[in-house]
Formats: sequence, C-alpha cells, structure tokens
Amino acid sequence: MKIKIILPLFILLLSNAVYSETILVKKQHFTTEDFTTVSGATLPKVDIGWESYGKLNKNKDNVILITHYFSGTSHAAGKYKADDALAGYWDALIGPGKAIDTNKYFVISSDTLVNANWHDPNVITTGPASINPKTNKPYGLDFPVVTITDFVEVQKRLLDSLGINKLHAVIGASMGSFQALEWAVRYPEQVERLVHVIGAATMDAWTVSALEKWAMPIRLDKNWQQGNYYNKERPLAGLTATLLNITQDAMHPLIYNASFPNFEVLDDGALQDIRTLPKVNQVLEARALAKAKLQDANHILYLVRASQLFTAGRSANLTDALKKVQAKTLLLPATNDLLLRPENVRNMDSIMDELGKEVTISEIAGGWGHLDGLFSIAPKAQQISEFLAN
Repeated sequence: MKIKIILPLFILLLSNAVYSETILVKKQHFTTEDFTTVSGATLPKVDIGWESYGKLNKNKDNVILITHYFSGTSHAAGKYKADDALAGYWDALIGPGKAIDTNKYFVISSDTLVNANWHDPNVITTGPASINPKTNKPYGLDFPVVTITDFVEVQKRLLDSLGINKLHAVIGASMGSFQALEWAVRYPEQVERLVHVIGAATMDAWTVSALEKWAMPIRLDKNWQQGNYYNKERPLAGLTATLLNITQDAMHPLIYNASFPNFEVLDDGALQDIRTLPKVNQVLEARALAKAKLQDANHILYLVRASQLFTAGRSANLTDALKKVQAKTLLLPATNDLLLRPENVRNMDSIMDELGKEVTISEIAGGWGHLDGLFSIAPKAQQISEFLAN
C-alpha cells in the first residue's frame, strides 16, 4: 500500500476512517486584555480560538486540557461539518467511549498565540500578522517574543473565564508536551495528571540548532523583508522550504522512504538540467506550497523561538523545576523519534523517579519517528484510559 506524506508537520493529521463515532464541534472565540508576556511587553488584546468536547460537570472537575503541537490548532477531535474530509488530529483518542472519553470528561483545546495557521479560516490567534492598535498595521516583528509559558498563561485566562480551576489532566504532544509540562510545574496544585507525548523537558544545543534550520529559509527569502511583507508578496518560497525541513525532521527514514515505493535515483530530468528538481522533490514541494498558503511565515519564526527557549518552569535547573510537579505523570516518548529524541524524556523520568514522583514511562514503538505520537499511539489507548481513570 502506498503511504502518502501530507504537509506540514510536527504531526500529520490522522483520518478517523477506522474509528467509530465522530463528534461535531464548533469553534469558539476568547478575548482577553492587557496580557503581559514573559519578555515584558503588554499586548492590549489577545484573541484565541478554542473548542470543546463532552460536558462540563457541576463541580467543574472533569476537565482535560489538550495542548497542541507546533503546526497544529485547537482542532484535536471531531469535525466542524459532517462531510469534512478529516477529523481533528487526535480523533483516535478523543470521543465517546475512546481513551479520552467525552462521556466522562470535558475536553478543551485552544489555538496558541502566534499559531502557524493564520490563513486557516478555522484558526483564531494573535501574533505578528495581527493589527497593532498603535499603528493600525500588522505588528510584524514589533510583536514581542513569546514563550511556552505565555501560551499556558493565555490558556489559564480562558479556563478562568469558564470558572475552571482544577484539571483532571493536561495532555499534549510535541510542542504540546512542553505546554502540558509547564502547566504541571507552574500550577502544580491545579493539575492532577500529566500525559507528556513525544516531547522534552528542556531544549539542548542540538535541538535549538536544529530548529533554527526551520527559521533560516524564511529569513533568506527576498520577500521576507525583515518581516515587513504584509500587503506585499509573501515569502512563500522560504516558508515552503521550512515546511519541507519540518516534515523530513518529523519522519523516520523507514516510513519516509516507504512513502515513495516507485522512487528511482536515476532521474533523467534532474540529469539533463540543474534547474529541474528530482521528481520526489517536485512532489514534496507542491504539497508544501499548498500548506504554506494557509500559514504565516513570521508566526513560524515566533513558534520556533518559543520552542528554542523552552525549559520546564523557565528554570536553569531541571531537577528544581520537576520538584514542583504534583501530578501523576505518564511519559510517552517515541523510541524512533529523531526530532525530540527519547533520551531527553528518559532523563526526565529518572529525575522524577529519584524525586519520588509518581511517574510511568512507556515508549511508543513504530516506524514513523516523531510522528509515532499520532500514527502509532493506538496501542497506548488502553493505558491512557486506565491512567485517567485511576
């Protein structure tokens, strides 16, 4: 069977074709004012989109917060319309009778600040492409640097507005795992359970440098113009190259190569003209360009920086940060992850175990690499369900 690559990625969207009931969801809008970032700037207004699945109980203590990955959105499960081609990215896990059972739990997810998908009509976010009220023009690079902590603080304001002050669990994959861990460190008394999927506890030099390779093509695009491209030609070439880098970094060579069963290294077009890309690159570039049209290049740069600056609790000492965690913790790294390598999470597990924390680590097996956090997570469904129930 031929496997298709769909761009872009920290994680690919997963079809719900083999799963049962898919719920219909509605995107909602939250606004907050006078939000001060970790970098010290105050945004007069912040807008984010959010959606929920299941019902909030009377005591408001059945809440599970889902925090999304780098190029993701709040659309974690269900469909906006019955005829949507795909359900939310974790529809395999979230829904009636599923591992994250919406018959029991009120599940909520929100778009982050500087969400990548600025041009997606189902995304609501504040970032460089938003209008700066001081100038009535897009912020561009005048938008302040934001951090994973800022993402968490906006989410907390959303939950506060709903009267929610206790989380049954916080669950996130990839960049979402950063946010989930930050919740458990920053608000330990409010987080009862933490599920940390294909993530990390802190960035290292290798990962920070690897992430900069995602930013570089955008910065080198002649149309980027130091971020001042709004109402002008967009830096789509650079953004397309960035998405190609993200996809390859997120996939293990095993599945990447299997995606091109008819690949031929002897490519006549590439042989005859240096300007002609090999066929495999032509296919990938076309798909990346289609996705790039839904995203904003500056937003990607800000997401890269937020990820580069991540360490749990914004602490220079990881052990000191993890001391604060009170949540029962389930760590789910992917054994073949080449992007956020599992040794980072194994170290986190060792530290938490030495601290006497209630922690379990269970590695996800598979050939997708980083993307095993989606495509190979089904065997962990029962474990997740039992973890949430106990």
